[in-house]
Amino acid sequence: MTPKPSDSKARSAVPKSDAVYRILKRAILDQAFAAGTKLPEDSIGERLGVSRTIVRQALARLNGEGLIELRPNKGACVSHPSLEEGHNIFAVRRALETLVVDSLIGSLTAPKIKELEAHVDAEDKARLDNPSASIQLAGEFHVLLAQLTENAILSRYVTELVSRSSMILSLYGRPHSSDCAVSEHRELIAALARNDREKACKLMDHHIGAITTRALLKSNSENDLPDLLAAYAKEEGL
Repeated sequence: MTPKPSDSKARSAVPKSDAVYRILKRAILDQAFAAGTKLPEDSIGERLGVSRTIVRQALARLNGEGLIELRPNKGACVSHPSLEEGHNIFAVRRALETLVVDSLIGSLTAPKIKELEAHVDAEDKARLDNPSASIQLAGEFHVLLAQLTENAILSRYVTELVSRSSMILSLYGRPHSSDCAVSEHRELIAALARNDREKACKLMDHHIGAITTRALLKSNSENDLPDLLAAYAKEEGL
């Protein structure tokens, strides 16, 4: 049966919205946009060749993750969380991610362990080839751990906290070697594979604690919004 035009449009709108979401998220976390930068729907839509509705959907997702602020009658802008908010975010993340590894003890099958190892291998490869992607993958490792608990609520909150803490690190984080993330992630996987609850919880607590201590205010450069989106759009095929 030939699909209706409206059906085709509905299907195509979903991946475009996902692409716009990923483009804006990467640009924010890479600090291409300074905190407080306005994100007008019309300018973004025009640059990326999508409708304002699609841009609005992407902005709603970013707002839910705390990466932008949607202000009544003023539109969207990049969030600027304070250091105090950052410490609060990491404190909650530290507790929840310790709960994640505690929940995974005894439930990780061999295929799941291989999935985690493959993800860290990708982190390690990106560490040399694409440092920005390596940092993103490091955050996604924690999201993957939460997803493997099969606890939808826990996974949702960890996903949001990882996004929010990535924003904090992009604003305040001291430069550090991604070697640390890779090696610590491998140690954590090894402890989980041995079902060593005490070791796994200690490793996660130390890992999140170490990230929390990296706090140094950095300046942000301001550039033209459409120009900044160009490289990200090209990668997403827009």
